[in-house]
Amino acid sequence: MRHITVSPEGDLFAAIASGSHGVLALRDTNGDGKPDQRATFAPGGANDVELRNGYLYVALDHRILRYRISSGKLEPEGKEQTVVSNLPADGNHKPKSLAFGPGGEMYVSVGSATNSCQEADRQRRSPGKDPCRELERRAGIWQFSADRLGQRFEDGQRYATGLRNPLALTTRNGGKELYAAVHGRDQLGDNWGFSAEMNANNPAEELVRIEKGDDFGWPYCFYSNDQKKKVLAPEYGGDGKKIGRCSSAKDPLLAFPGHWAPLALAFYDANQFGPKYQGGLFVAFHGSWNRAPLPQAGYRVVFVPFSRGRPSGDYSTFATAKAGPTSLRASGLAVSPDGSLYISADQNEKIWKVTRAKG
Repeated sequence: MRHITVSPEGDLFAAIASGSHGVLALRDTNGDGKPDQRATFAPGGANDVELRNGYLYVALDHRILRYRISSGKLEPEGKEQTVVSNLPADGNHKPKSLAFGPGGEMYVSVGSATNSCQEADRQRRSPGKDPCRELERRAGIWQFSADRLGQRFEDGQRYATGLRNPLALTTRNGGKELYAAVHGRDQLGDNWGFSAEMNANNPAEELVRIEKGDDFGWPYCFYSNDQKKKVLAPEYGGDGKKIGRCSSAKDPLLAFPGHWAPLALAFYDANQFGPKYQGGLFVAFHGSWNRAPLPQAGYRVVFVPFSRGRPSGDYSTFATAKAGPTSLRASGLAVSPDGSLYISADQNEKIWKVTRAKG
């Protein structure tokens, strides 16, 4: 399971990354918290699903499809429609994520093809390409029309850049505000000799608010949890402290520990969980591998209080799994009309419904 979304009627749609079908639709008819009706459709290999104006949009590596979903229906009506094709998906970071603006804008995340735009990807002390031509087609957010069929990648507009892998993507305030949580680069230790502690905690996984024309600095820069600022990447002459050209890169709203791998965002505007959670943001972390040889971390869902478009306090852990500290590989979040929170996990292949106990 990857990203998930919920219809106004409470039906749940999940993107499936592997298998012959890309969407699983679920319905709980008797309110026992378990689905008793289901349907599958769409090509396999989906990462994101989003509902908009009676259509379910499905993000595959190479294209964006949509399906007409009538109220009360689990299966689509009519044929699939191709909204965008020819999305770049060579190299690393192939999956795409979606969000929608207030005027029919469709934002698509396009992750980088490499770790840090080296001349030899992920190789020890290989310098970075300068300029990094990869940015022309990767490592950013592209804007398309949600209502125009038959678009190709070349028809889109690069909306923001310097985002290595912004898979966690959402909008708020009627689509007027665009947010992402971004995977930072790997291998500061393996490739450049930084300490195990520095490698494990850096770079930050960044929560960012995105506006048109923003540049967040990848591959030239990363946000250092040690220095609390953007610093120059070693591929471009950095030593973990030097700022250089990174003085102009946009900073995050909030910095998380390194290599937690954020995959999904969900603002909570419901009432079920009480005033503490109203208006706040849930972030799903999948966990990663690059904290080694130190212990792995992340593997959780956290809550971030929000006010006036910014975090208003420290984040706190909302959910982990009982099986152990690395057992919940959270990949999707969605808020139900009744205020429950759905959490999906890919390695677990499960979806949980979190509700507040009565009494």
